[in-house]
Amino acid sequence: MTSRITTMMPICHMYKVTQILLLSVVLALLPLSVQAKIYLLSVGISDYPGTRNDLRLPHNDAATMQWLYKENKQAKVCLLMNDKAKVATVKKALQKMVSVATADDIVVIFFSGHGVKGGFVCYDGSLYYDDIYTAMASCKSKNKMVFADACFAGAIRQGKSNANASSNSVNKGNVMFFLSSRSNEKSIERPGMTNGFFTYALQHGLRGGADKNRDRIITAKELFDYVSEKVKKDSGNRQHPVMWGKFSDDMPVMKW
Repeated sequence: MTSRITTMMPICHMYKVTQILLLSVVLALLPLSVQAKIYLLSVGISDYPGTRNDLRLPHNDAATMQWLYKENKQAKVCLLMNDKAKVATVKKALQKMVSVATADDIVVIFFSGHGVKGGFVCYDGSLYYDDIYTAMASCKSKNKMVFADACFAGAIRQGKSNANASSNSVNKGNVMFFLSSRSNEKSIERPGMTNGFFTYALQHGLRGGADKNRDRIITAKELFDYVSEKVKKDSGNRQHPVMWGKFSDDMPVMKW
């Protein structure tokens, strides 16, 4: 009886080791789940060529957004400020970002600076709606958005862009545009603030202020409701953020 016990012990041990080895091989062959990433291109121009068109806060706005997204461990961030934010450089950074994003990733452009009908003013020229939309529409991501803190930001679809864009192009690429003001409004800031009203509300909303149901996922509707109410209140109802594009109210704009 004793000899049988002595003989069986190594066999049981070998069986367990074999099971563990087989399990390890199976797990190694299973596809690894890749956690979704967040990509941000943050652009802010306060110091334009000369002094006539200089602004006070846009470079702070862009830096604030960079800081916020870097707090999210899944975020990849590119920051371009002042003379680093030339049209060609911004286009190149945008193209690189949209080319690597996968379907489940979140892709974000943030711009703060001067706005014109049909686009935004970079350091050495304008970045037009068509340039932004064409790049974003080519991206595989299902969650794409543009945040802009600029005067007359709501007019981005007007002007030059309409000459090249098809009448229904805004409905093809599932891109959300969240803009600081209507087409006839200026984006307001108050002395003593480090960000404009829109960026201030936006970053607070993305940090969790807009997460109404506390599920650590901030949706497009949650963000709009929070930011819109706060900007209208802070500006004395003189500034009204606008959001448009083809996207779901439940589209995630930030995951924590």
